[in-house]
Amino acid sequence: MGRYSAEQVQEFTQEVLDSGFCILPRHFSGEKLQACNEAFRSLLEDHIKREGQLQNRGPGRYYVTLPFILPFAEPDFYEDDDLLGIVWALTGTDAVMCQLATDTPVLGSEYQQIHRDAPPLFPKWGRETPPFQLAVNFPLVEVRTDNGPFDIARGTHMLSKEEGLRAVESGEKKLETVVMQLGDVMIRDVRALHRGTPNRTSEPRPMVVIGYSPRWLFRPEVSIQIPRAALASLSERARYLLRFNPIVESLNDRSGTEVYQSFAY
Repeated sequence: MGRYSAEQVQEFTQEVLDSGFCILPRHFSGEKLQACNEAFRSLLEDHIKREGQLQNRGPGRYYVTLPFILPFAEPDFYEDDDLLGIVWALTGTDAVMCQLATDTPVLGSEYQQIHRDAPPLFPKWGRETPPFQLAVNFPLVEVRTDNGPFDIARGTHMLSKEEGLRAVESGEKKLETVVMQLGDVMIRDVRALHRGTPNRTSEPRPMVVIGYSPRWLFRPEVSIQIPRAALASLSERARYLLRFNPIVESLNDRSGTEVYQSFAY
């Protein structure tokens, strides 16, 4: 049972269609998010030691895939009724969950270039399509103006990148800085122009991303490795959402290198 009525879910859905994103305020458990943040610290440290020189998201900014174990693989996050109601309304009820990861700026990070997270489906067509890739973002700490908030240009998801950039440069479209409380959840069309901003504090600012897409969209650079032992504990709905992801005997089999390197379009 979701928190919102069917009418409210439709309002959030329409907001994504119109603006490119919506925010569900204080939607997830702060206690569970704090547990994720504690567990994430060692993952981030290991990542920086292993491949911190890549910095493919920009200086002092790290993309880290999360292992499909608790506290990260929390059904209350990726199976939330309200969240899925919006996702299904935008991408269809046969949508798949294809990504579970984090983006984290630390001290020394800079402004990213304004970008999208996916190219257009049919660039020769000359116009945009309905949504085909959604990112569900939620922070593991409070997001303030000083620790690397997200800037996004409302309504640019239905413009070409070139048109969107011209609209931002002319002032027709404004870059909005999105601060978030612990528990806030953003659902966005990844084509909306956006950028990361500098974290000027000594504490990392991890932002989780759960990716959903229609069943026919395959992006080989993102996937979730599902431990075979975890299958029995998954709900029928979770198994359906995750049905195209690889099954591994052990998470020790995971590659030590992030393959999602090209991210800005």
